[in-house]
Amino acid sequence: MIMRRRSLAVLAAASLLLGGLAACGSDDSSSGASSDTLKVGVSPVPHGEILKYVADNLAAAEGLKLEIVEFNDYIQPNVALSEKQIDANYFQHIPYLEEEVASKGYKFTALKPVHIEPLGVYSKTVKAIADVPNGGVVAVPNDPSNSGRALNLLAKNGLITLKDGVGVKATEKDITANPKNLQFKALEAAQLPRSLEDTAISVINGNYAIETGLKPATDALALETGEDNPYANLVVVRTGEETDARVVKLEKLLHSAEVKKFIEDKYQGSVLAAF
Repeated sequence: MIMRRRSLAVLAAASLLLGGLAACGSDDSSSGASSDTLKVGVSPVPHGEILKYVADNLAAAEGLKLEIVEFNDYIQPNVALSEKQIDANYFQHIPYLEEEVASKGYKFTALKPVHIEPLGVYSKTVKAIADVPNGGVVAVPNDPSNSGRALNLLAKNGLITLKDGVGVKATEKDITANPKNLQFKALEAAQLPRSLEDTAISVINGNYAIETGLKPATDALALETGEDNPYANLVVVRTGEETDARVVKLEKLLHSAEVKKFIEDKYQGSVLAAF
C-alpha cells in the first residue's frame, strides 16, 4: 500500500512537471505576433520619448498596447529582435541596418522613416569649425555607417576632403586631404559625449547628444540637415511580420500629425520629423 502511494505521488509530480514544461513551450511559441502587446526595443532618447508619447496619448484609441524596452547601445536591439525577445525595434537608420544584415544575416524588414537625429560636431574648447587646431584629436563613431557619416559631415564643413563617390561608406582610407593633420579616434557611439574632455572636436549621434544635455540645434558647431538625409530612423521588424495588425497600427500612429507636432515642439530642431 505504501509503495502504491509512493508510485502515485511520483506520477502526480511528473504530470505537474510535464504540464509546467508544456506551459513554457506554449509561452515560447506564442511570443511575437500572437501577443496582445507589441514589445518595442528603443534607444531612450528620442525614440523612447516619442514612443511613450504614442503609448500615453494615441495608442488606446487604436486598441494598441505598447511595451517599451530601452537599450543603451546599438547592438542589443537587433540581437533581441532576432531572438524574439521583442517584436520590433526603433533605434536605427537604413545604412546601419544594412551593415548589420550584411555582417550578421538578420532577416529584417525596415518600415517607413520616422525622424532624423542630425549628427553634429561638438567641442568644449573650440568655438567654430574654422578654429579646430592643427593636429587636433577628432572622435568619430566606430560603427561603419556612422563613421562614414561623420567623415562626410567633416568634409562638407571643409576639414577634410574625401574621394569622389564614396558616400556613406567612407573610411579614413578615403581621405584625400587633411590640411590640419587631424588625428582620428574611433569610439563606440555611446561613449562620444564623454570624449569631449579629451578631444578638439567630437562627432556625436543626435540621440546621445540629447541624452547628455547637449542641444544639437544650438550647441553643434556643424549639424546635418534633413534635406536628402539617408539617416532617418525607423521601425524594424522580422521579415514577414510587417503586416502584423499591431505593427500596422504603430506605423499609422508614428506617422500621424500629432507625432510630427510632438517632435517639432519637444526637440526644437534637434530632431526632425522625416515624414
